[in-house]
Amino acid sequence: MNIRERAELYEAQTLSPFASKSAETKGRKHPAEFCDIRTEFQKDRDRITHSKAFRRLMHKTQVFISPEGDHYRTRLTHTLEVAQIARTIARALRLNEDLTEAIALGHDLGHTPFGHTGEDALDSLVPGGFKHNVQSVRVVEVLENSGDGLNLTYEVLDGILNHRTECAPATLEGKVVQLSDKIAYMTHDIEDAIRAKLITLSDIPRNILDVLGPTSTKRIDLLVRSMVEASQGKCSIELPPELARVLRDLRSYLFENVYVNQLHQRERGKIQGMLKLLYEHYISKPEELPEDILARVRTGQNDVMRAAADNIAGMTDRFAMKRFEEIFMPAAWEN
Repeated sequence: MNIRERAELYEAQTLSPFASKSAETKGRKHPAEFCDIRTEFQKDRDRITHSKAFRRLMHKTQVFISPEGDHYRTRLTHTLEVAQIARTIARALRLNEDLTEAIALGHDLGHTPFGHTGEDALDSLVPGGFKHNVQSVRVVEVLENSGDGLNLTYEVLDGILNHRTECAPATLEGKVVQLSDKIAYMTHDIEDAIRAKLITLSDIPRNILDVLGPTSTKRIDLLVRSMVEASQGKCSIELPPELARVLRDLRSYLFENVYVNQLHQRERGKIQGMLKLLYEHYISKPEELPEDILARVRTGQNDVMRAAADNIAGMTDRFAMKRFEEIFMPAAWEN
């Protein structure tokens, strides 16, 4: 029995009957050799971590665009916080930590530059619309690895695709990530908004703070503990109704006072205009697309509009601004 087989046996003996077992995965689109050391979900986690799309997350906006300061969250730090919260919950419920971590690390790989403002811009431009969860699956299936994709397991792909609120993941591990994503962004966005002086702690309605607590640490601890207690021994992942309601109230408060306020009034129009011009530029001059993306147009796998969207969605904030400057801004005259 090799190391992987011992790990699979350990999962069968110790994990919850509701957990996903790596030996029982529904498999990959393209058959691949088993590893002697790592389980199938461990392989997926490693493939995601070593991908180019994962590295680019460090320079993509979470909420605050080009912030002046080193302590604001980026898409990468958000992803790591989601993975940490989700693994804690998965371990407590005896679910598959490796699957949970793989889903968490991959859930935002398709996010645009400039956060949800960039997503809204592409959604209004691309025929058929643009959703970052769908793009995340596209990244790992067809765009990474020079067009070969990462060939991930069904369970990881499902969790990535279905991490948004309106979706229904097929595994409990996927559901854990879905809720951990909300816990992470709603608690850390309060912290960043206070740091940016958009709000103060006293601005947050008392009915929210009195339940969740005054600090991110207390809020996360309460939500994690409550989710574990409410889900223990069940074939479902849930929060107590009161906490679920308070989270909905907090989300509404953040949208009204942080997300829409900060982005719409100061930067949203600029970003949408910039991405629109970039999108139209690449449609009119597809020869300027990166070679791996252009190859899909040449072979008829994608039309030029899809290729332009793939290219822009993969950009970091600073690279998008750099390309905009190179294409549309006059260069200094050199003697």
